[in-house]
Amino acid sequence: MLDFALLAVFIPTFFFVSVTPGMCMTLAMTLGMTIGVRRSLPMMWGELIGVGLVAVSAVIGVAAIMLNYPAIFFFLKYAGGAYLFWLGIQMWRSRGKLAIPDDLDAEVDTAPSALALQGFVTAIANPKGWAFMISLLPPFINTQKDMAPQLTVLVSIILVTEFICLVLYASGGRTLRKFLQQRGNVQLLNRIAGSMMMGVGVWLAAG
Repeated sequence: MLDFALLAVFIPTFFFVSVTPGMCMTLAMTLGMTIGVRRSLPMMWGELIGVGLVAVSAVIGVAAIMLNYPAIFFFLKYAGGAYLFWLGIQMWRSRGKLAIPDDLDAEVDTAPSALALQGFVTAIANPKGWAFMISLLPPFINTQKDMAPQLTVLVSIILVTEFICLVLYASGGRTLRKFLQQRGNVQLLNRIAGSMMMGVGVWLAAG
């Protein structure tokens, strides 16, 4: 197990990095703005699975394999980025499943599986996430002790922290939605959310 001194350093360090705006947090804010916090949860679960996979892979060395075979990584980056950009265009035009309808009480039909896939792809195709995990996690692993319990503790802290930050960002988007709804400007809300989604797509592909 990790000692308390290492945990005392790791927890605030990862929280600071996690709460800093990035692709996953921007996506959470966008979905919180358009479909609400509760209905954004599938995206968060997908993102957490991706983050956990990246963290474990970074420690056991799978990242080195991906560096030797970058084709798969680049495909995920560009395909995921193009999909998010397309969603952003649809939202900008007040169309598609994620756009807020003119009738604010109408239900938006969004498949949880599609949202989960968005979160998962955004997490695993984020080069900054890989770079961060590769640079941050190894120093907190004691090679003289069993790796499994150490990795379990670290990944658990990462996932809990990431989930808290995702909920905070989605809640912020929900608050912004309410603020703009009071002024009846649904089109502006869709365009703000669409621009953010397109930005995430470009960020993902160009990162």
